[in-house]
Amino acid sequence: MIILQLAIILITAKIAGSISVKLGQPSVLGQLIAGILIGPAVFGFVEGNDFIDEMSTLGVIILMFIAGLETDIKEFKQNIKASTYVGFGGIILPLIAGYYSGVLLGLGFYESIFFGLVLTATSVSISVQSLREMGKLKTKEGMAILGAAVLDDIVVIVLLAVVMSFMGGDVSLSTVLLKKVVFFSIAILLMWKVIPWTISLLSRMAVPQAPVGGALIICLLFAYFAEYNGVAEIIGAYFAGISIGTTDLGHKIMEKVEVVGYSLFVPIFFVSIGFSAQLNGVSEYLWLIIGLSIMAILSKMVGSGLGAKLAGYKWKSSLQVGAGMVSRGEVALILAALSIEHKIIESQMFTVLIIVVLVTTLVTPPLLKILYQDKKVIGEQQESSTVYSKV
Repeated sequence: MIILQLAIILITAKIAGSISVKLGQPSVLGQLIAGILIGPAVFGFVEGNDFIDEMSTLGVIILMFIAGLETDIKEFKQNIKASTYVGFGGIILPLIAGYYSGVLLGLGFYESIFFGLVLTATSVSISVQSLREMGKLKTKEGMAILGAAVLDDIVVIVLLAVVMSFMGGDVSLSTVLLKKVVFFSIAILLMWKVIPWTISLLSRMAVPQAPVGGALIICLLFAYFAEYNGVAEIIGAYFAGISIGTTDLGHKIMEKVEVVGYSLFVPIFFVSIGFSAQLNGVSEYLWLIIGLSIMAILSKMVGSGLGAKLAGYKWKSSLQVGAGMVSRGEVALILAALSIEHKIIESQMFTVLIIVVLVTTLVTPPLLKILYQDKKVIGEQQESSTVYSKV
């Protein structure tokens, strides 16, 4: 049964992605919508299960690993200031807007803060794929978005630890901070010395595809180490990709990993996001969902966009950066699940949050498409879409 479900997911992903590209949108938009259609919310052809969840996790890990392999480290360093401003701008405004939205909905103090935290989370995996298809991932805007996502993950998890510790949860803020310091300290040391040496050693081994296999192992270990220390696994994978991308074999490894990722794992990730859609009770809360969705989109876009503007970006670039930070994706879904698990937010509000998160995820690809819409970019999109479809 699982094998059949995987086949349905992959077939649907390719068809929906192709239709989306022909309609002038990034392929990921079609895959997200396909997930909603074939998932439990509509036709129910595929039911989410632990195996598909794990495959989906591997998909997003590989996607962010590829993004790291593509990252120009010099460009990344040059945009650290912008990433900082964008990251904090994309945290402060959505948190305030989310908190007061919770207050207006009659939620308590801590519940409102948690409500704001869910809408503060950023998942750039959707933006990464959209920017890749448009040939814009390596630009200063793309680097600012990726850097801001790293900062966002750190700050949101720390804020989450603070809130849960005050609520009486078994969470130690000092432990959370220490784990993050340990991860980044060891990760930077490994990225600087150990990983380049390891890839060089693997290149001399008489084993087929040893560097590619070794690179994937390093990616998975970094992802695990990151998650173990309270950092999103995609951040660990991204760091591994940056390190390997600086080696002489970085480009060749990326080409091979793209084949593995986009043939199987990455499409499963994008389609499976739609499986979390819950349409029961949507009509009852329709206006609330619309209002919160608009707030979630504008607060992130304005907050992160103003951060980019303060860092010296032009208005158009600032809007592009803000749009790239809109998607809440799997990170917000995890926080929302945590809220229902600890009985912080009621089930009705949980359903509303899930739909709002999905809306922010769905609007990100076309939003980026609109903001990058000019003759030069259209040519790049067509070329990138052709390459993507061949893969």
